[in-house]
Amino acid sequence: MGINPHPGSFDRGIPFSNNKLFWYLLSRAGLIKETRNDLRDDSKLLWIYENKFNKIYKLGLINIIDRPTRDVTLLKKGEEEKGKAKIEKIIKTQKPKVVCFIGKVSYEKYTGSKNFTFGWQNDIYQSKAFVMHFPLRGKAEVRIHELKEVAQASRN
Repeated sequence: MGINPHPGSFDRGIPFSNNKLFWYLLSRAGLIKETRNDLRDDSKLLWIYENKFNKIYKLGLINIIDRPTRDVTLLKKGEEEKGKAKIEKIIKTQKPKVVCFIGKVSYEKYTGSKNFTFGWQNDIYQSKAFVMHFPLRGKAEVRIHELKEVAQASRN
């Protein structure tokens, strides 16, 4: 779960494509098996996202708020309500093994609480819940470790 799209990613129709670091992290963590060159190329990345991300890799990305902004501070209080309901429905009906929130803000908007730390949270229905560090700041190894942990839990 992401918070909301960046305008560049929104225009491309590919989550996290404005800065491709998240895609590189997914690859380095072994969740997807794509070359850096293919991930760097917008047309190839769009094809991967549309044809392999969910169907082959069994991954999904959902934004809590669909409106693009350059910064989360531009989001308005209450905008997350529609997205929270959508996510609840997806978790109830699809029953993913793991739901991963990308960054603290996405989990804060989902739960309405700031009282948590990174890592495993209380289950959401039958799904395990994890909050990872946002992929743009800090050491890549931390995010790779978190993604590997999420991948391992989804295989169990």
